[in-house]
Amino acid sequence: MPAIWLYSPGPRRAHRAAHSIEETDMTDPTFRLALLDTLFEAFNAHDVEGVLACFDDNVVFETAVGPEPYGARITGKAATGAAFTAVWTGMPDVRWTVVRHSIDGDHALTEWLFTGTKDGVAVEREGLDLFRFSGDRIVSKRAFRKSAAA
Repeated sequence: MPAIWLYSPGPRRAHRAAHSIEETDMTDPTFRLALLDTLFEAFNAHDVEGVLACFDDNVVFETAVGPEPYGARITGKAATGAAFTAVWTGMPDVRWTVVRHSIDGDHALTEWLFTGTKDGVAVEREGLDLFRFSGDRIVSKRAFRKSAAA
């Protein structure tokens, strides 16, 4: 099946994608789009519980910045929650504005604009996340972000 490009103009909740979660085909792109919308709403609300509800217990999160070629690899909900809490603490006005989602089976790509203020300096960067799903949860999030010139 070819990738499905979906623009996400407004909030949708994953539970609105069908009558009930039990009746929902978790591989349906509509459900996964709603799950990604829910995730980004929670990111922007700095809602750690809302973010973690979208992830599998054993989620693997690869950050955009870190000591390794892939950034840093964080495993599990607790560590992932701590990582996002640290971002929100360091940049209280941080936001990810979604440009678009692309869903292809168990994989998705979300393009976004990252904005915030760090140490009194405004930050604005384009980036994207690569997601992998299993059932009704995200099992992998790999973040990529443009960097500023040195």
